[in-house]
Amino acid sequence: MIEIERKFLVTSAQYKADATTKTRIIQGFLNTDKERTVRIRLKGESGFLTVKGKSSEDGLSRFEWEKEISKIDAEALLKLCEPTIIDKIRYEIHVDSHIFEVDEFFGENEGLVIAEVELTTENETIQKPDWLGEEVTRQIKYYNSQLSKQPYKTWM
Repeated sequence: MIEIERKFLVTSAQYKADATTKTRIIQGFLNTDKERTVRIRLKGESGFLTVKGKSSEDGLSRFEWEKEISKIDAEALLKLCEPTIIDKIRYEIHVDSHIFEVDEFFGENEGLVIAEVELTTENETIQKPDWLGEEVTRQIKYYNSQLSKQPYKTWM
């Protein structure tokens, strides 16, 4: 499956009032190679194993394969992950026909808030909510796999 998404910085906490769901996510990476990343994720009570391929040249799309695994398996695999484990709360906000996923990071990435929106085509237009800031789609440092290697707190 090909994933097409855009990433944005978030400029205010207004998204929290508009959110329809709020879920804690703990995730780590077994591999952070730019050609292929392998992620383990605990999302609420569910576990997931995800493999992502290299991003397209414009940074909008890449191959993604995901399989649900047990919480116990996810917890065990998280112990094998590269440093740093990502801890965040994900809020889902419906805007027109799109769902924005806003991640509020904690731990070594505290202070960073990023919104992602998945698209069906690369040229698809979206309505941008007031709390959406600068687009960072093509900036690799905002990928979760990179945030695990160079956390937001080390940027300053």
